[in-house]
Amino acid sequence: MKKDSINELPQTNLPLTDNALIVLAKRYLKKDKQGRVAEKPEEMFERVAGAIAEADLLYDKGADIESLKEKFYELMTTFKFMPNSPTLMNAGRELGQLSACFVLPIEDSIESIFEAVKHTAMIHKSGGGTGFSFSRIRPEGDRVKTTHGVASGPISFMTIFDVATETIKQGGTRRGANMGILRVDHPDIEKFITAKTQTDRLNNFNISVALTEKFMEAVEKGGDYSLINPRTGEEVKKISASYIFDKIVASAWASGEPGIVFLDRINRSNPTPHLGDIESTNPCGEQPLLPYESCNLGSINLGRFVNNGEIDYEDLKETVWYAVHFLDNVIDVNKFPIKKIEEMTKRTRKIGLGVMGFADMLIKLGIPYNSKEAVQVAEEVMDFIDRESKEASAELAKIRGNFPAYKGSIYDNPETPYMRNATTTTIAPTGTISIIAGASSGIEPLFAVSFIRRVLDGTELIEAHPEFVNALKERGLYSHELMEKIAGSGSLQDIDEVPEDLKKIFVTSMDVSPREHIEIQAAFQRHTDNAVSKTINFPEKATEEDIRTAYILAWKEGLKGLTIYRYGSRPVQVLQLKKKEEKEKVSHPHVHGPNGKIAPRPRPTVTRGVTQRVKTGCGNLYVTVNWDDRDMCEVFAQMGKAGGCAACQMEAESRLISLALRSGIRVQAIVKQLAGIRCPSPSWQEGGQILSCPDAMAKVLAKAANVEIIKDDKQYRSCPECGAVLEPEGGCFVCHSCGFSKCD
Repeated sequence: MKKDSINELPQTNLPLTDNALIVLAKRYLKKDKQGRVAEKPEEMFERVAGAIAEADLLYDKGADIESLKEKFYELMTTFKFMPNSPTLMNAGRELGQLSACFVLPIEDSIESIFEAVKHTAMIHKSGGGTGFSFSRIRPEGDRVKTTHGVASGPISFMTIFDVATETIKQGGTRRGANMGILRVDHPDIEKFITAKTQTDRLNNFNISVALTEKFMEAVEKGGDYSLINPRTGEEVKKISASYIFDKIVASAWASGEPGIVFLDRINRSNPTPHLGDIESTNPCGEQPLLPYESCNLGSINLGRFVNNGEIDYEDLKETVWYAVHFLDNVIDVNKFPIKKIEEMTKRTRKIGLGVMGFADMLIKLGIPYNSKEAVQVAEEVMDFIDRESKEASAELAKIRGNFPAYKGSIYDNPETPYMRNATTTTIAPTGTISIIAGASSGIEPLFAVSFIRRVLDGTELIEAHPEFVNALKERGLYSHELMEKIAGSGSLQDIDEVPEDLKKIFVTSMDVSPREHIEIQAAFQRHTDNAVSKTINFPEKATEEDIRTAYILAWKEGLKGLTIYRYGSRPVQVLQLKKKEEKEKVSHPHVHGPNGKIAPRPRPTVTRGVTQRVKTGCGNLYVTVNWDDRDMCEVFAQMGKAGGCAACQMEAESRLISLALRSGIRVQAIVKQLAGIRCPSPSWQEGGQILSCPDAMAKVLAKAANVEIIKDDKQYRSCPECGAVLEPEGGCFVCHSCGFSKCD
């Protein structure tokens, strides 16, 4: 859907924001053969409610489907509950694939690896995301008996999955997303830790290291641990646990990856250990699954359950019970992409009920996010949801039967004779569904209290949290000038005009310390079957030791995994340090000319690159970015019909950018200088505003190198679809302008 006119927004009587309507039109609503929206939001919710309610007929031929459909419709249109994106997109439609999360097994054979590649393509085509453990694949250099050759190792095979994912675009609605996990005791663990420091590969993967209890204990004691060849089960060598742990920390500090998952802890709460061990999770890490399992998720909007400064637990209970009913029905009406997945999913019938709008709830309760009171609310609310979801699942089981793998599960005892679902709770990132619901994302704090949003015709509007606007108006403090000032900052803490009590309540992600982030995550984790997806934000000035401390705290607090994001970090070639005295002086090697001055490295004879067409106010601009064997090395830009001064200026810009790249200047620094330069004739492309030819070149460079665009001395990743800000939320990156999500 082109965003050229506000008249193209779908018509609706529901209280949906323009952003919600944009997201719905682009990703969820039915389209006709010409690609035009052919469904209203109300019709989408009716379609979903009707399709999911139909499952009741499998258990009761006389079920009152219409009443149940009305209730499901009400839950979604009052924004109290939203199912995961594939359910909204596909329920009641031909595709009919409704689950978001899948895990596929990979054994140590070519046959298994390429069967997994085939199944991955089928899942991505249907709108799901996939997780894998590559821990069973023999290490690089190990012998291959059948060919008498040597193995290439798990990382080389990850590249195959990455290319397959890039090829499948999931019908234009959801991009492929993968989780790649490797056990910390795999011999190739060092290569895995730094696998994503090169920006030209594995861009369709999140990667996480599976940490064992033995490893963490060795880190704590400063001891060694064993690397094990998965083919033979034999020890390859012993290595310092702290050395490997510090490599994980250094890479996460530089790029945000790898994440970490505590594998032994995950398996201690595996509800069906008799079916096997859990080896991997879904792409955002919150849903551990057995091989061939899938899980459908949904989220309750906590901000809708505060009345007169108190939590309405009666209303919340009713919503939980209907949400469990809804998610269990999804399993029965789902059209699974692979028969093995259908069989395994129906053996355990896992569902993942989570939450969004936690920050909104705290604001309505007058409780700061970074406070002990907030931790207490998190404990109480999630404990309530978890208990009620189990009660609802048990009631369903009395009518429909226990999940088939109940015998031998953790529920197989006299105290829990009935259980319909092996798991009931998961805290997932809510990305686009929170935009639709007008809620804060997942259990995250606010990203910004006020921000500038570009609407469809290019006009810039200042938006703010509605509760904050109301609070200012009640005190007679609201003004356009103040909102503009806040939007430039995002945070309230340095705004003198804002009263201190409001500063305490309306905190943003960067106002919350990493320890406070982790305490909130831990509070939710204690009452969640599966795991909790959350981003732990660090300021740019954070040190590697700060991140190391957070990882240790996460382990001690009982988390099942952790994702961190340091503002200003990006995927760069991480400097591999040996001993301190052998440390290199620079991380971007360059050539020194006479008198020690920096000179650009020579341009090689052969480079590789990509060309992108950008629509500017002056016409189509073709920008080519090339790489040599070190990094990005040159840029060319050509206007379709330009000549004279315009062509000269672009050639000059291209030469200077290329010179800077080969002299070791970071792409980030170049992007910062070019982004935001305006000309009299801005344009729009794919919903993003192109301010000028230099601004277009900055966007192409940022996308090619996967770096942040810098605005007002704050660093952001740019949305690859519309160029707006990508916000780190729930272990993912989400665009609140067009709904793009890196791994939602």
